[in-house]
Order: sequence, then C-alpha cells, then structure tokens
Amino acid sequence: MRVALVYNQRKTDNGANGGDDRFAEWDSEETIQAIARALARRHDVSLIEADEDCFERLRKERPELVFNISEGLNGSSREAQIPAMLELLGIPYTGADPLTLSVCLEKSRAKEILSYHKVPNPTFQVVETADQPVRVKLPCLVKPLYEGSSKGIFDDSLVRTRAELKNAIRRVVEKYQEPALVEQFLPGREFTVALLGNGDEIRILPIVEVRFDTLPEGVNPIYSYEAKWIWDTTDKPLEIFDCPATLAPELEERVRETCLRAFRVLRCRDWCRVDVRLDAKGNPQIIELNPLPGVIPNPAANSCFPKAARCAGLDYDDLILAVADAAISRVGLARGAKEGFAAARAGDPDTARAAC
Repeated sequence: MRVALVYNQRKTDNGANGGDDRFAEWDSEETIQAIARALARRHDVSLIEADEDCFERLRKERPELVFNISEGLNGSSREAQIPAMLELLGIPYTGADPLTLSVCLEKSRAKEILSYHKVPNPTFQVVETADQPVRVKLPCLVKPLYEGSSKGIFDDSLVRTRAELKNAIRRVVEKYQEPALVEQFLPGREFTVALLGNGDEIRILPIVEVRFDTLPEGVNPIYSYEAKWIWDTTDKPLEIFDCPATLAPELEERVRETCLRAFRVLRCRDWCRVDVRLDAKGNPQIIELNPLPGVIPNPAANSCFPKAARCAGLDYDDLILAVADAAISRVGLARGAKEGFAAARAGDPDTARAAC
C-alpha cells in the first residue's frame, strides 16, 4: 500500500536550554525516520512535511493512506489542520478526526463533554486574565488551555496561595497568548494509559505509573515541563515510570474502564494515550486525552506509548504497524488488515507482518 507519513519536524531543543518551546510537540528526525522504517516493512512510504506546501503534495501524490503525526503550529485547532485537508481530498488517515483532535487539544471542551457523560475529571475554570475571580479551591494546577507535551506546565504551576495563582495565570496568558485552565489538584497517584484499536478490538496496553518520588528533592509531584524535558534526559534518564504499574485488581479495572469510557465518549480512533490521576479518595479521574500520542523510539527517552507496547510484547515496528492496521481495518482498505491487527493484539508479530 502507498502510505504517506505526514509530520512536523522539530528543529530546536524544546526550550530545555532556555530556548523556544513552541515546537516541543513536534517530532525529532529520529522519531520520523523510525516510523517511516516501521511502515516500510509492509508499505511503500513517502514523507510529507506538514508545511504550506503539504496540501499540494497530498493532492498530487494521493496516497492510499496517511499515517498522521502532524501537530500543526498555530491556533487551538492546529492538530486538526492536516486531517481536515485529508477529508477534503478524500484520503484516509490514521487517528482521530478533526473534531476530536480539536476538542481534546482545547482541554476545557474535552472536560465539558466528559462531565456531561459523567466521566470523572477535576473541577476546573477557564481564566482569561490574572484579575478574574477563580472559584476552584486551592491547591490548583494552572496550565495553558490548548498546549501539549507539558508546555507551560512548570514546577511552580502547582499553586497553593492566591498570589501564586495570579502569577501563574499571568505567565500563561502573557507567554502563550491564550487563556489559562485552572484545575483542582488531585493528590493521588498518576497513570498514563495507552489504547490501541477500534470498536470491540480496542486493546488497553499495560498501565504506566508516573513515579514522582524519583524527581529532584523538594519539587512538586507533577509531570512538569522540567520533569519531561530537563531533568529526565536520554543521557541521564530518570526511573520515573513503572510499567506495568502495581495496582490492586479492583483499582486497575476502574482505571481501565474510566479510560475506555473517555476514549469512546470523545470518539477517538486507532490509538490514544489517556492521563489519569487519583483523587483524595483514590478514585480515578481523567486529566486529559492525547489522540495524537508521542512515540519516541529510544527507550531511554521514556516515551510512554512505546513503553506500554514493549511491556505488551510489541516492539516499536509492531506498534506502528498495528496503528496503521487499525486505520486500514476501520476504513476497509485492504484484505487481511483485520487479521494483521488481530495478530498484533495476540503478540504474533510474524503473522501481523505477513498480513495485507
């Protein structure tokens, strides 16, 4: 099959050395090439950068499937830009549709829908200025309304006083030129859960726990920008994740069920990573969904979706091909795709590679 990998390539250091963090969500050349190599094991692959020339290239090449990892750059619907183009052109693609991508990136809209469907998530308020009254009880976590990859969530984004709250809101509004999401802080354990597939074939991969006790002494128990990009490096990786997480069976089932409900309520497709945190009573609540999850290939980089896949017996190539197979099966593009995905779910990579 002719598959185009559509991507945004990061050309900065994520702001880890004081630089520009605007491109922190974009992928490195290493990740892009690793995905392309994985797809090339079964498909004819072309690479298309999601820039201003992307539409014309897609219209000219007309691939049979797009493997979409493009994050976009401007606006609260930036992750939806390429999928919207693909729908205009009638080209199938992996992952969520433009509506779901936009809703999940604009965190308050996702939380409103989850709340309507009674999927638990922390109390929140959208705040546009530092002087606006905030009704959420302290302590709070203050984050940009529509950013990912922990952008704008720093160690001091967890606030315990009204003065700290105002300063954190002001920083978000001024630096990112967007509203702040003020969210009740949940004091319990935190997990991230990778889901793969569609319909009755959705597979929940082994749960990953975020271990805050491995962070530098005295910092806040949150997965901040510093924790993700500065303190945890490939040269000196933190032992910050446990996979599989050690959970009582009843709690594990509640975490899995809560994530599956969120996946379905927000109409995710093919794959998604869901972040969950326990409240003071030990109940799981949804922090956010990432229907365009990161998949850094280097195990030392602590990328959670590949980590969960490895724990489930899927190597990196098998994971990428399973996502493609899920999309192929969903849109009915190729005979044998369903069998290939089923083989990947069963941990039989040889059969999975032979399918299609």
